[in-house]
Amino acid sequence: MQQPTISIPKNIIGELPAAEFKGRIQVIDNAADARAAVRYLSRQPIVGFDSETRPSFRRGNTHNVALVQLSTHDICFLFRINKIGFVEPLRNFLQLDSVVKIGLSIKDDFHGLHKLGEFEPGGFVELQDYVREFGIADASLQRIYAILFGERISKGQRLTNWEAAELTAAQQHYAALDAWSCIRIYEYLKGGCFDPASSPYIVEPDEESAEG
Repeated sequence: MQQPTISIPKNIIGELPAAEFKGRIQVIDNAADARAAVRYLSRQPIVGFDSETRPSFRRGNTHNVALVQLSTHDICFLFRINKIGFVEPLRNFLQLDSVVKIGLSIKDDFHGLHKLGEFEPGGFVELQDYVREFGIADASLQRIYAILFGERISKGQRLTNWEAAELTAAQQHYAALDAWSCIRIYEYLKGGCFDPASSPYIVEPDEESAEG
């Protein structure tokens, strides 16, 4: 039986309550802390993954990846790449097949990281591909999360300066939420908690034709 097509209208997202990461956040800005964090993460079965880059508002001017976020269910590590570099322990971890890493639009993250050092990603799951198995047509983290949990991931910090001397509390929580939410989405779907046929955001075929 074919899955229904599911997509949430943009105007509904703005009316939803804000999502929140309630775990612990640890900023990693030196090599010793990076090694300790990787030792901990290497013992986990699954982590959420994301990265942030300082935005550029001038044509032709780009920046390198400034932050890599790796989150378990209850702690998120923020690796400040602009301060410590793409250190070997982190590169090695991203190549581990033994730890499942969940991310969204990960090719973009890999492209940015490859500018800093060669590595062969291992153990990654692309959420944009995975959610399609459940009829979810939307590709953004904000929309997917809203469909499943009825909460809004705020994007207010996305275009802030990720190379700032100190990350604000708002930046830290934004970055942690993006990585952690990837785990929550994946495990919710994998655990059979979502019934596509019961979603309030099913798009009828005539609606799809009208939008197309």
